[in-house]
Amino acid sequence: MANDVMEIDLLRTVLGSAGMKAEAFDLSLPHWKLKQYKKGEFYNEYKNVCKHLGFIINGVFRIYRANETTGEEKNMLFFTDHQFVTSFTSFFSQTACEYYTEAMTDSVILYIHIDHLNELYGASHQWERFGRKIAETAFYEVMRSTEGFLFKTPEDRYRDMIEKHPDIFNSIPLYHIASYLGIQGPSLSRIRKRMVGK
Repeated sequence: MANDVMEIDLLRTVLGSAGMKAEAFDLSLPHWKLKQYKKGEFYNEYKNVCKHLGFIINGVFRIYRANETTGEEKNMLFFTDHQFVTSFTSFFSQTACEYYTEAMTDSVILYIHIDHLNELYGASHQWERFGRKIAETAFYEVMRSTEGFLFKTPEDRYRDMIEKHPDIFNSIPLYHIASYLGIQGPSLSRIRKRMVGK
């Protein structure tokens, strides 16, 4: 990792702010790899088993499903700077993935293989806690998305998205955001105009 000092220091800071001690973090140093993704490149593809957990240095990724008959894509989750990205269900169960995870912009991540993570879980209670936190975050995100569709208006979901990914609107086309919100483009335009007027 000698050539990736800045990226590793950023990850160290993020995990340190969550309570991980320096000596525990140092156990992971041999295992992180740096990778650059071009816009449109897949982090994980449909029917592949996801073997890596990524930390986004910069960039935007999406998880989406594609209708095999119509080809229509439905965005499920977005990941942006300083968030962890993985195809959650596939990663945790080590089974084939039912969706795609794609870079929406040119992006840079640090990633670690699941085998190395499992070694860290066995070697350190702090890494074991980190693994639990990742699983809890995945559960929270899925529940938050589901409950949003069931109980919130599109405007509320839009507001939640701005809070979680404040810069995403400068990075990706609006139709991707409309897909995530479960609305059409004109409806998103109306919501944005109402929000600006408030």
